[in-house]
Amino acid sequence: MASAIGLLRPRTVVDPALRAAQPWALRFDAFPHVKIGGVVRGECWLALDGREPVHLREGDFYLLGNPPSYRMASTLTAQPQPAETLWKTATNGVARIGSETEEDTYLCGGYFYFDEPNASILIDILPRLVHVRATDPRSVLLAHVTELLNSEVESNAVGRSLVMDHLAQILFVQVLRAHAEQTDRPAGWLRALNDNGIGAALRAMHADLGHKWTLQELADISRMSRSAFAASFKKQTGTAPLEYLIQWRMSLARDALRRNTRSISELAFATGYESESAFSTAFRRVTGTSPKQFRDTVHHAASSEPDQDLLA
Repeated sequence: MASAIGLLRPRTVVDPALRAAQPWALRFDAFPHVKIGGVVRGECWLALDGREPVHLREGDFYLLGNPPSYRMASTLTAQPQPAETLWKTATNGVARIGSETEEDTYLCGGYFYFDEPNASILIDILPRLVHVRATDPRSVLLAHVTELLNSEVESNAVGRSLVMDHLAQILFVQVLRAHAEQTDRPAGWLRALNDNGIGAALRAMHADLGHKWTLQELADISRMSRSAFAASFKKQTGTAPLEYLIQWRMSLARDALRRNTRSISELAFATGYESESAFSTAFRRVTGTSPKQFRDTVHHAASSEPDQDLLA
């Protein structure tokens, strides 16, 4: 899980904390990547457009994958105001609704942008809503991380943005872990990584990308027959084992080319190809372009865009 999330190059934005007195309601726009949050105090409703509302209680956490427009509210009859408008009124990292003396709700949250070419690795297999209840064993750890995050949101200490970024990503990973451990719900490699058989093969591939893996080797690692392994792998990840390996190699190759950390020949060897031409052929089959064209296009686009600090 860590290797896949690292590949996505997450960029974090921590929203202002919300302290509110009833009644209140906020409208959030659709978002293409991931949003995350928790109820520090009180309770509220989360209503994704087109879905039944979910009641969030104190200590609950949520994660939204590629969510449509949605509302968060103390009551479903309250008239929502745009969240972005409220965030602009925040002072010292806190946005308020109603009288401060009557506040009974405290929410925290933020969102993640991912490296677009590889974002589907995670987003395509996430449900619209992951709901981690306060009764989940991981909620104690999540609450500790949230407490630290809230302290940083409301402070002006040196390195505040960096600390918030790391804490938000820890919160993100812990919510994903809680979701993956609910074995009747997760899909794709989130579930597969928790499987003693298929997970062992996935971890082996991730750990030694340059090895010339065969289906038999991977089946042996999983302690399964070739046919049983191939069928189980495809059922859990949606693709055949060796095709998954190619897709994973090309995802890492795109990331390396984007950051220009290796030459194309070095990258070919590191991803298990005997020649630059063999690597280029595989890269073109997956991405529709050559490694050199991909690298040049990305660097040209980056040089024409102004720098932005998403955590400012």
